[in-house]
This record gives sequence, C-alpha cells and structure tokens, in this order.
Amino acid sequence: MTNTYAGGCQCGAIRFRVRGEPRDSSICHCRMCQKAFGAYYAPFVSVRGTDFEWTRGQRKIFRSSNFVERGFCADCGTPLTYEAPDGIAIAAGTFDDPSAFPPVVQYGIEAKIDFVDHLHELPGHSTDEDAEAAPFVLEIESYQHPDHDTETWPEVR
Repeated sequence: MTNTYAGGCQCGAIRFRVRGEPRDSSICHCRMCQKAFGAYYAPFVSVRGTDFEWTRGQRKIFRSSNFVERGFCADCGTPLTYEAPDGIAIAAGTFDDPSAFPPVVQYGIEAKIDFVDHLHELPGHSTDEDAEAAPFVLEIESYQHPDHDTETWPEVR
C-alpha cells in the first residue's frame, strides 16, 4: 500500500498531494532559508522519488539564486517549496500532518543561530494562558484552510 500525504498553504489557494514515502526531512539554517521563511531556520521534506502533484492553484516562484527557485502562495505568502537541480523539497509545516516528518539532518549550520539549540529550554504556554493580557485570543475564529482536502475553498460563510 502506498502512503498518501497532502498539504497546502494557509489560505487554501494552493494544495498538493504526495504518493509514496517522502524522505530526507531536514532543517536548513542558511541565511537564504532564514529570510525565505522569516524564521531562525526552514524545515523541508524532500519529495524526490515520490509521485508529487499540485492539486489546487499555482505557486508563485522567486529565484533566490542561480540554482534555486522558491515557491510560495501569492495570496497568503506561505513558503511552499525549495526547488533545485536535485529535486523539490516541500516546507514541512505545509503538510496536513507535519509531525509525520521529523527532521533527520541539518544543513547550513555555518549560519545557525546559537540560541536555536536551547529553544526547548524555554518555558511553554498554551494560547489561552495569554487571555488575561490579550483577551481576544479566546475569541479567535480561524480563517485558515483546514488540515485536509476540501472540494472548494474558501467555504461560503
């Protein structure tokens, strides 16, 4: 039996499907990935050797170097792909279940920010624990696409 995984951008304009076993889940610390994700590092899942397809919408492309193109949603800005001569990697957080792809390697460690290794030591709080300082968090209604395929999106409200 072939496993199937799906995912997409935050607004739902772009969706994808992967049949097979994605591999080489990684984290990249290079400065280009930091900027592309607006984060300390970028998590990716390689789809080389799988049956990968876009099932809704078209990504916009930014050529970040002479070898690499990065795909993203032009509507909501979600980073989607790292596309290089050796294949496509999908942003891990865009999968409907990103926990299925724990990273197995890190790249770009020359740009790794020192405190990243200590993030797990920070205190953690659930969103509703901030309600006293920011009461609106208890009334948030998500307009984000759900973590599963839908016939159409956005839903009519």
